[in-house]
Amino acid sequence: MFGVASPSTGSEKHPPSSRPISTEPGQQTHEVLNQAQSLSNYNAFLCDPALVAGVAAHAGEWGYKTLERLGATVGSEEWQARANDANRHGPRLDTHDRFGHRCDAAAFHPAYHQLMQLGLESGAAALAWQPEQENRLGAHVVRGTVMYLMYQLDPGMCCPITMSFAATPALRQQRPEHDRGGFIADLVAGLQSCRYSGKDCPIWDKPGVTMGMSMTEKQGGSDVRANTTIATPAQAGREGPGDGFWLVGHKWFTSAPMSDAFLTLAKTKEGVSCFVVPRWLPGGARNIGFSVQRLKEKLGDKSNASSEVEYRNAWGVMLGEPGRGVRTILEMVVHTRLDCVIGSAALMRLSAQLAAQHASMRCAFGKRLLEQPLMRGVLADLALESEAAVATWLRLARGFDRAHAEESEAAFVRLATAIAKYYVCKRAPIVAYEAMECHGGNGYVEEGPMARLFRQSPLNAIWEGSGNVICLDVLRALAREPDSTRALLCELEAAVGPAEATEAACGRRSCYAKLVQALGEELRSSTALSLEPRARAFV
Repeated sequence: MFGVASPSTGSEKHPPSSRPISTEPGQQTHEVLNQAQSLSNYNAFLCDPALVAGVAAHAGEWGYKTLERLGATVGSEEWQARANDANRHGPRLDTHDRFGHRCDAAAFHPAYHQLMQLGLESGAAALAWQPEQENRLGAHVVRGTVMYLMYQLDPGMCCPITMSFAATPALRQQRPEHDRGGFIADLVAGLQSCRYSGKDCPIWDKPGVTMGMSMTEKQGGSDVRANTTIATPAQAGREGPGDGFWLVGHKWFTSAPMSDAFLTLAKTKEGVSCFVVPRWLPGGARNIGFSVQRLKEKLGDKSNASSEVEYRNAWGVMLGEPGRGVRTILEMVVHTRLDCVIGSAALMRLSAQLAAQHASMRCAFGKRLLEQPLMRGVLADLALESEAAVATWLRLARGFDRAHAEESEAAFVRLATAIAKYYVCKRAPIVAYEAMECHGGNGYVEEGPMARLFRQSPLNAIWEGSGNVICLDVLRALAREPDSTRALLCELEAAVGPAEATEAACGRRSCYAKLVQALGEELRSSTALSLEPRARAFV
């Protein structure tokens, strides 16, 4: 079914054996020829020229040493084997310990914890938030590159790392006077530590912490305003930011249930509000109302645990104002969407690289695949897709770096991040499939890397808002935030000159300027309501 024609490379290369054919048991029947080698023992940063140049262009050159070290680790055979182990031996749920005490713990292969430690200590969650780096030009660019490299090693453990990264700006919204016991401040300090411990214990007994998300419910999914989980004040008259509440309800997707605390949504009398629910209470006792029902059996993302959770009077502290839960988590959402773009770009890069590696070593019909015109065209398309995705997330990261000082950049990333999330994440499965096809039958077996990449590829398009949700978010932003619309158009218009120069150098007629002009006219003349039926094509 998956047979490949023998390469016509010349009889002098592979002369027929003159030995007589033996029928003895155990006799070798053939010599293994014309198989590509594994892509390993390379530097994932240095061998990516578009990435290296882009990091420098966006003020991240000061992070080169960190990125070079991590790139060598990511490309090493040793760490690739650990990533394989973490995926082959996925997490399991231990609801009770051997004495019968409820523990609701996800147990992982040791390789998973090693990967988590590598990612967190390299700064994938906290580099951009550390006091010595925050607001430094290039901080989000360097942090994003760390995530980009780690995603190529193992996407699964990047999920809790992304949530830990995105939780920090959400937690920082809590005013100091509303953090009377210092619980939120302790969480932020642990998130910034760049350290990891897989122990299930109070955060005060750990060198660092991780955060998860527990938002969606069975009946609502992305429509979190349809949530039915109820929050009741733990103490009468104390029902504002920083106060304790008892939560009763369920969550259909709780990512990384072994995290130290979770951002979650529940209804109060004012409406949907945001809460932080820890696994362990500030006094050191287990939060026994936090009950993991089961782990999800997912298509991909096998090394990471996703779960269904019930809150049976689980304790949580209100984050932000009552009834403003959706607005409170928006700061988190824009950062997780950035990492969706970064992760999909990383998957596209690795897919294209694996295809090129295979094509450079495999022969068919007298030539290496890399020398066949049709294959060269496919590989060129993959490279173009990959480098465009890299350029996109690097530009977004630069915007995050400058957003605190330049309102135009803040306006740009609010809209451009959602658009990039929609487009780049939808391209990832297409790139993964084409790269798989470049491998022929060898790409369709679980022993190789392409099967895992292909199963992983749809995730980022679904997580943090699937296609329709993202498109509606974009339309709402266009209607409500004219500054974001102007910032996006300015960005597109700035590329008209370079685009025309490139097209002229290639002897082609440029249509980019007309496209940008048409987009601007449509934005000025259309309403969100009129655009909704064709929002996918528009975005």
